[in-house]
Amino acid sequence: MSKYSSQDILYYIDAILKYSNYSKAAKSLYISQPYLTQVIKRAESELNCELIMRNKLPYRLTEQGKIYYQYLTSLENKYSRLLKDISDASNIDRTVIKIGVLPSLGTYLLPLFIPEFLEKHPNCRIELTEVLPEKSERLTQNNELDFWIGQNSRNISPNLNSVSWGRHRYRAIIPRCCDLYQNETAVIPEGTIDISKILCQRLVLTSKGSAIRKQIDQLLNIYKVEPNIIMESTDINTVLKLATSNLGLAIVPESVHVKEVPSKYNIYPIPIDELSLDYFMAYHTEKKLTDIENDLIDAFLTHGQSQSFIGD
Repeated sequence: MSKYSSQDILYYIDAILKYSNYSKAAKSLYISQPYLTQVIKRAESELNCELIMRNKLPYRLTEQGKIYYQYLTSLENKYSRLLKDISDASNIDRTVIKIGVLPSLGTYLLPLFIPEFLEKHPNCRIELTEVLPEKSERLTQNNELDFWIGQNSRNISPNLNSVSWGRHRYRAIIPRCCDLYQNETAVIPEGTIDISKILCQRLVLTSKGSAIRKQIDQLLNIYKVEPNIIMESTDINTVLKLATSNLGLAIVPESVHVKEVPSKYNIYPIPIDELSLDYFMAYHTEKKLTDIENDLIDAFLTHGQSQSFIGD
């Protein structure tokens, strides 16, 4: 199994079991479906057994697959403990706080409170793990991260505590290519466009796995809309720039700075009762917070709740 890391195979199996579909699993992992199939088949060939029962939905692990999955999990846990022990030994006189965050989200949130926090605690070191929310959540649950910064706290695991900024709205960016576009109108009044009409436009969305995309997918399901997705990106800035360049409609948090250019696109504030988010910092319920960690949480809340818009 040297060709593929145990961690990668563990993520691959998780995705296959989650979606019960190799194509959807591969898409969520940002790999090709043939490659994903090849990895699993190679593992099954080397172990001389079937790992996943595919004959009915949802997919399930075989008995041999359960043993193999437990083995992979134990390897990942041992490796994480190894990294932690090495890090602790290298930083005896320093406090290290490990934070998971989506890269595009960290761009906006971290500069608000981390510099001032580190000025107060110069011997503290922040280690960032910039990955998709699902992985940050799992790492926090496994105590491999001290904190996870994300959006939409109501969707997190019940074994995580969280502190939040409160509800923030989204805005739709409506370019000229959309039939909802209103000529020379900078901001369309809130509540004047039905949300189902927004969902029926040409869409530029964040990729599967992001907190924003999960909410939009829920809306698509509620309103039973088959979306016309023109392009996806893991970066909300890319999504915004594609929309403002007339590719399709985008839905972005109000914290993302958008310049008013009515000749190219409209900005429509979506009613907060229809779609909203809250930025949060989460940690394991069994975690005993240190004074420094409590200061970090206070910094997050103090500087976060005072922000209405975050510049680009």
